[in-house]
Amino acid sequence: MTIYDIAKACGVSIATVSRVLNGSDKVSDKTRQKVLQAMQDQNYSPNPFARGLGLNSMKMVGILCTDVSDAFYAKAVSLVEHDLRERGLDVILGCTGEELEAKKKYLQLMLQKHVDAIILIGSPYREEGSNAHLEEVAKKVPIITINSLIELPNIYCVLCDEVSGIKKAVHELVDSDCREILYLFDRLSYSGTRKLQGYRDGLKECGIKNSDKLVCQADRNLAAVRETVEKLLAQHVPFSAILCSEDVLAVGAQKALSAHGMKIPVIGCNNSVLAECATPSLTSIDNRLEILCPAAVDVLTKILESGRDAAPSKTIYPAIIVHRESFPDPSTAQ
Repeated sequence: MTIYDIAKACGVSIATVSRVLNGSDKVSDKTRQKVLQAMQDQNYSPNPFARGLGLNSMKMVGILCTDVSDAFYAKAVSLVEHDLRERGLDVILGCTGEELEAKKKYLQLMLQKHVDAIILIGSPYREEGSNAHLEEVAKKVPIITINSLIELPNIYCVLCDEVSGIKKAVHELVDSDCREILYLFDRLSYSGTRKLQGYRDGLKECGIKNSDKLVCQADRNLAAVRETVEKLLAQHVPFSAILCSEDVLAVGAQKALSAHGMKIPVIGCNNSVLAECATPSLTSIDNRLEILCPAAVDVLTKILESGRDAAPSKTIYPAIIVHRESFPDPSTAQ
C-alpha cells in the first residue's frame, strides 16, 4: 500500500493523509480517525525516509531513458529535469538500454530509492508482449510516459500525434508532385510502428499504392543510411522524395544524394539539433518535446498534490512540420 491508496480509500487528498502521518492539528478528529483506521485495515507502513519531509515524500523523481547520448532523449531529459527542479523536485536518471531485464532492474532500483514517481521517456518502454512489470510498479508509484502510450492503471501518457504529422508530410510531398516517396526507418518500436502507419495511411489517402521497395530499414547511423540509399540508387529504384523516421537517417540520406549530385525533398522526424546543423538544413516533423515535457511534469505535479484522478490518463498534442531548405514550405512557394 502507498499513501495514494490510503487517500483513495478514505476519499481525501494525499496532503490530508500526510498531515495525519505528521500529527498536524489541521485535520478534524473524524477525518483523522478515518485515515488511521484505513492505515490499520490495510497494514500501511509509511516510508520512514520520507516522513521527515512533511509530505511522506522524498521529493525525488526517477527518469528513465534508453540512451542519453541520443539527441532526442538528451533534450527530453534536460527539459524534464529543469521543470522538476523548478518545482523543488530532485532527479535520479537511469539509462537502461533496450534489454527488458535491464529495464526491469532499473525500475526496481527506482522503487528502492523511494522515488515519488517515475518518468519514462520514449516508446521503447512499451513492450510488444506483456507490460505486467510496469503494471506492478505503477501499483506503488505513478508512472508518466513521454511520447509513448501504455494504457494501464496509474500510468499517465503525454504524447505527440506523430501519425498525423507523417501523413501531413506525405500529403505535402504528393502535392509537390513527389509520388514515389522512399521511407527510411530504424526500428519498429511503438513510435516507429505508428510513424510507418502514418506513411502508409498518407499514401492511401493520396490514392498512391504502397510499394515494399520504397520502405527500407537502416541502422541509426550515417554510414548505414548512406549505404542503404546507395544500394537503392544502384538498383535503379525510382524515388522522388525521402521521408525518414529520425533526423539522423535523413541526414545520412542527404549525404548519399549529395554524393550523386541529386537534389530531391528530404524530411526527417524529431526536429533535433541535427536538422538545423545539416547542409542543406533539414525539414523535420516536430514531436513537440518543448510542450510534451512540461506537460508531463504538470501531470505529475497534479497527481502528487491531488491524487490519481487529478490528471487525464492520456494527453495528445499535434505534430507540426518545421520547413527548412531540404523541403521548403510548399504553401509559400511563388
